[in-house]
Amino acid sequence: MLDSLNRHYIEPVRSFGRPARLFLAMVIINGVIFSSWQLFFNFYILQSGYTREFLGLVNAVPYASGLIFGIPLGRLSDRIGRRLSIILGLALMGLFMLVQITARDSSWIVASAGLYGIAYMLFVVSQAPLMAKISGIENRTMLFSLSYGLQTLAGAVGALFAGQLPAVFGNLLQVGTHSAGAYQAVLVASIVLGSTAIIPMWLMDEARPESRQSNSGGAGGARSTPADPSEHSRLSPALLSLAAKLTASQLLIGFGAAILIPYMNVFFKDTFGISDSLLGVLFSISALLIGVGSLIAPRLATVLGGKIRAVVVTQAGSLCFLLLCGFAPSLWLSAAGYLVRTALMNMASPLYSAFCMERTPEQHQGFVNSILNITWTLGWAVGPFISGLVQEHYGFRPLFVATAILYGTASSLIWHLFHGTESPDVRPPATGAPAVEFRE
Repeated sequence: MLDSLNRHYIEPVRSFGRPARLFLAMVIINGVIFSSWQLFFNFYILQSGYTREFLGLVNAVPYASGLIFGIPLGRLSDRIGRRLSIILGLALMGLFMLVQITARDSSWIVASAGLYGIAYMLFVVSQAPLMAKISGIENRTMLFSLSYGLQTLAGAVGALFAGQLPAVFGNLLQVGTHSAGAYQAVLVASIVLGSTAIIPMWLMDEARPESRQSNSGGAGGARSTPADPSEHSRLSPALLSLAAKLTASQLLIGFGAAILIPYMNVFFKDTFGISDSLLGVLFSISALLIGVGSLIAPRLATVLGGKIRAVVVTQAGSLCFLLLCGFAPSLWLSAAGYLVRTALMNMASPLYSAFCMERTPEQHQGFVNSILNITWTLGWAVGPFISGLVQEHYGFRPLFVATAILYGTASSLIWHLFHGTESPDVRPPATGAPAVEFRE
């Protein structure tokens, strides 16, 4: 057992170079922003006097803007480098988040939400290619999973403390605990603290975008001959075919998530009257389980014989717990379904992301990752608004059923397209060629 622990966990982590460690530090700090933001932004908008339809619009606009600018942002990331793209994305995200919670005019809130979506897309599409660059075959799956897990673990800690903050700021500002002012203060504090995530990225020494490191992720490793710059603009039919196959399932998952996941806090509040502090504890436990699950995911992929098997097993296994969450008669049973569902479904994400990057030439990873995010974002561009309308007239139960159907279809599609195409023993060639050939 100790030998297995050392081989599958300790050795890959020890092999991380300085860039990988700095990247993980950024991930941990950045998790602070989203823990509080996801927990209280919806409440801030509603307590400010806006309708649920407006909330749905504000939640949808960032994904719509990311959808429109996704491909140009992916190409920009390929050009200027992942590190600079992430720094720029983080800085602009913080700025436009502040505007959303300080603006009084609804048009400014919507506009800043759209600009936030552009910055967020640049930030997101640059992460997977950067992780692929600063890791080797022996520690890549661990880096992807650890990145995902640490962000959620940071979110768990953030949500646990954030759940207590509305009461604290309410007393300090002499406003109601559940008032817009209290929620606004919590959000401002989290954004200011989260902005320090820029520091580790600033300290990182990123290799050139067109180079490939053959070592396990440390700086200063052997580099291959730089790729021809014209490769950045050459999108072959094989590349486009691969991108289409990789992204087909993400459209279904994105829409299924968009109509339900942003409103889980509202669901628990409306259905069971859960308090802010207990909601913070629930979301904290959820994030903790996601973090633990993401650390288990690399080992699960090994046991099951590949990332695709692990992705399908965890996604399919989450469906019954999703329905339990939506239809359970008590808070504790619904919360248990929510926690298990969240852990299982999110275990698949870093595995599938790593799988996609391993299938893509380095000079096109920003482009392919932008396509992945665009197809996932397509559902988020319309899903939150549709969800707001459904909630207003029919409640949450139809949304749980629709999400389960979409998730199940996506898992079946992944299995159909990629079952049998992955070998756990594949090693990347020493040159700058793609780790896996494109096949029709």
